[in-house]
Amino acid sequence: MTAATEGRKPNIRQVALLAGVSHMTVSRVLNEHPSIASATRERVLDVMRELNYRPNSAARALATRRTNRLGVVVDSINEFGPASTVRAIEHAAHDRGFTVSSIAVSADRSITAHDALMSLVGIGIDGLCLITPRTSSIDLLREVSRGIPTLVVKSEPEDDFFTVSVDQRRGAALAAQHLIQLGHREIVHLSGPLDWLDAREREQAWHEHLATAGLPARATVVGDWTSDSGFAFGRSVDVDFTAVFAANDQMALGLIHALHERGIRVPEDVSVIGFDDVPDAHHFLPPLTTVRQDFRALGSVSVTTLLAELEGVEVPRRTLLEPELVVRASTASPRAR
Repeated sequence: MTAATEGRKPNIRQVALLAGVSHMTVSRVLNEHPSIASATRERVLDVMRELNYRPNSAARALATRRTNRLGVVVDSINEFGPASTVRAIEHAAHDRGFTVSSIAVSADRSITAHDALMSLVGIGIDGLCLITPRTSSIDLLREVSRGIPTLVVKSEPEDDFFTVSVDQRRGAALAAQHLIQLGHREIVHLSGPLDWLDAREREQAWHEHLATAGLPARATVVGDWTSDSGFAFGRSVDVDFTAVFAANDQMALGLIHALHERGIRVPEDVSVIGFDDVPDAHHFLPPLTTVRQDFRALGSVSVTTLLAELEGVEVPRRTLLEPELVVRASTASPRAR
């Protein structure tokens, strides 16, 4: 008679006994360790089903010294990219049986990146992810993350940490290439704040791609990611160009609004391309051509990378995901002047 039929809750040692393995093997099966042979794994799982065994999460944490929790520090949570990345990581972690504790760095810096990192390390986490636009927060990781699998969401590689990102340079190149292929020669870049890593990557790649094409270099116009900054640029600028590459969709929206108020048509007079592909981009007037970032894939790869490191499985130190150009009605060939 089994423990389940006697009314007693089965335990891991009973599972091990009936499966003919050690209790450590049962623990490895529970934690999906890659070293377990498939036949052994199936035998253990069959016994678990027979006994109606359900592992106690607190006991598992004590036995494995794990919390099944990932920590995320996110800067600028109100911006579309960081917020979307957090949600994607939460979904991917949930699918793998992990919870996520996230702390946002406050705009007024009442909660600093250092505060957030120390809080997460203090409550106990199995892996740490940093979603930050700035290099200053990355430097803090070297002080507090020793011994914890750590990943930074950024394009450029880091010697000490895993990095995962959508390829920002490739995305900017897709935008510039699209406008050049349409015949544009006078292209302005409305960038995000250049202390942001992604904004700097996009701006540098735009300059490089125009130089390769032999097109004239124009000064970058620096925005702040908001539609208001795009609107302010569109209201005041002398339109001596035929196309604008905006570093995010919100700035593109504000720009299109301002140009419309001035009687400047998009795309007949000025083509506009954005970056991100926010959910409403296809409802802009006109629907916005943009560069899509796959945040769901970004979250999945980030979690997979951290958990692989946790299990001792070799994974790439740097992963770049391919962006996608989405062509809609806000770009067209320039009119002859």
